[in-house]
Amino acid sequence: MKSIYRNEQSKKAVLELYDRQMKELNVPYNDLIVDTSFGKTHVIECGNLMGESLLVFHGGNATTAYNLKYCEFLLNYFHIYAVDTIGHPGKSAEVSLSPRNQDYGKWVVDVIRGLGFNEMACFGGSFGAGILVKAMCVAPEVIKRSVLLVPSAIQNAPTYKSINMAFPMLMYWLTHKEKWFVKCILPMAITESNLTDDILTTARCSIDNAKIKSVMPKNESNKNLCKYKNPVLVMAAEKDCLFPAKGVLLKAKKVWTQSERYLLKDRGHINELTNEEKKMIISFLTE
Repeated sequence: MKSIYRNEQSKKAVLELYDRQMKELNVPYNDLIVDTSFGKTHVIECGNLMGESLLVFHGGNATTAYNLKYCEFLLNYFHIYAVDTIGHPGKSAEVSLSPRNQDYGKWVVDVIRGLGFNEMACFGGSFGAGILVKAMCVAPEVIKRSVLLVPSAIQNAPTYKSINMAFPMLMYWLTHKEKWFVKCILPMAITESNLTDDILTTARCSIDNAKIKSVMPKNESNKNLCKYKNPVLVMAAEKDCLFPAKGVLLKAKKVWTQSERYLLKDRGHINELTNEEKKMIISFLTE
């Protein structure tokens, strides 16, 4: 099996950052290992253990440790099961699944069953939202309700829309100069003020040490998306170069008449949620 890291030292660097970010989060947690048909999957159990269970998926080329810091607002309300996506940086098996088929969706079903549930409420962002979309198509009955934040797999932008990130990334790999690293990330963030230390540290660690996955979960057909009948909240960003809100929200309205849809105005793929938006997510998940 090919490693998803450049070498053993790279793997060590990613896992050291992972553990450091979990320490910075400063919450009690349990490490769980779930056996799936695709390989062992690491899950962090934390949050309000008396609250409703919530399965959380992180973005591509990132980790659950970083994602939990972003999703800290959920910890007081939900019994969190935060998954390390298989084949991405983190502590799950280094088995890379295809984003073009529905293997990720089948993997989600294995995780839910492996945790001992018949159905779960779920939250996913970006690549992780696309994974959740795959599960909603493969086995809609296991997803009790779902929040999709800047989601892939609904209406992705054409590849050329993000081509302006490729040259700066190449220049960063060649020179390791900070200016090229920032230029690589900036199209997703719109302004440098949106690039927090956690975002920069996590992105830099992945780019330096992991084999970056540039292909996003492929769009699902209307026919497959329509299979999902449970509540879903779709939050898309107006200036998202990867999954622009106009296309995402329009398609979501068409395939999920039961859906709630929300526009993140004047924001790109990398963004901060307002307190009101965080409350909206909590309210939706606790209905």
